[in-house]
Amino acid sequence: MKIPGSRKALGGTALAILALALAGARLYLGPQVSSYVVKRGDLVQAVVASGRVESPRRVEIGSALVGTVVAVPVAEGQAVKAGQLLVRLDDAEARTAVAAAQSAVAQAEARVAQLARTSLPVASEAARQAETNLVNAERSLLRNRELFDRGFIGQAALDEAQRARDVASSQLDAARVQEASVRPQGADYLVAQTALALARAALAQAQAHLALTNIVAPVDGTLITRDVEVGNVVQPGKVLFALSPAGETQLTVQIDEKNLNFLRVGEKALASADAYPGQRFPCELVYINPGIDATRGSVEVKLTVPHPPAYLLQDMTVSVDIEVARRPGVLSVPVDAVHDPASDTPWVLVAQDGRAVRRTVKVGVRGTQGLVEIVEGLAEGDRVIPTTETAAHEGRRVRAA
Repeated sequence: MKIPGSRKALGGTALAILALALAGARLYLGPQVSSYVVKRGDLVQAVVASGRVESPRRVEIGSALVGTVVAVPVAEGQAVKAGQLLVRLDDAEARTAVAAAQSAVAQAEARVAQLARTSLPVASEAARQAETNLVNAERSLLRNRELFDRGFIGQAALDEAQRARDVASSQLDAARVQEASVRPQGADYLVAQTALALARAALAQAQAHLALTNIVAPVDGTLITRDVEVGNVVQPGKVLFALSPAGETQLTVQIDEKNLNFLRVGEKALASADAYPGQRFPCELVYINPGIDATRGSVEVKLTVPHPPAYLLQDMTVSVDIEVARRPGVLSVPVDAVHDPASDTPWVLVAQDGRAVRRTVKVGVRGTQGLVEIVEGLAEGDRVIPTTETAAHEGRRVRAA
């Protein structure tokens, strides 16, 4: 009857011995800790920042006239083409001015035509008649002189013939001056041509004034803002629309000044709009502001987007990863495996021969996946213990998992 109790006691003793053995083994082998395997691969270092989409330039559109708005056929956010109507102003007064200017041009043209078709022929005929009269007067004077020399007429008759000849000569001079005046390059003709030019200039000015009643898009682009409605009275100087020209798109971001030494014009980057985080698009660093924003401790940089996606809109918030370094085929470990990474002597704990062994390492670039390059101190396949493993101490026995 005592045998079963003895067996129970023996079993309990065996379990106790086994538990002590396991505890002793754990104590001897040390605690189990997690570890990272040192691997070789490509490492990309990037500077991450956020900013906004913007056009390299904005076009602010306003009116050159004071006028009442009668039509606004476009909406904010709409894509427009160069020359497309944006605003129409009341043009009744401008059209009246154009009609008056057209009448003045017609009148001036009629005056020029009159000189060529009527005045010039009349003046030419008058000059020919004056030449004939002068010839007749000279012949009469010659006959009267002969008669005077023979004593057939007196001095009074000779003087009258001389006066008639002088009058005919004066009339011919006047007729020739009048004819020359109405010919091209003559005084009357030039006056008429000047009047025609002034009338045409006034017409062009009236037409230009009329054209300004239609406000159109100067270039292709997207209307960012609209600040005008039908019935408004607009004046010069007031911005009615802000237009983002089509074509090149830029991203403007603020980079922490501590990363300034990593930035170079021409560096490649990947960006994504916060509204579409899963759709990344390429861009390139094209400008680094030479000044630092002291209040924010940042530097402004601009990146160009050669092929902006259709969903990318003005002033969208974007996140940008600027690639500042690339290391192909290097050893790397997670950042949280390195102790004192910013010091001159960073180090890691390596699980080696069942113990945590401290090794001084030399680190390189920090990658985008939370990895850091190991330049010296480790070999491929080594197991490093993360800094979060508080049970691992230098020289202590550990079991790397």
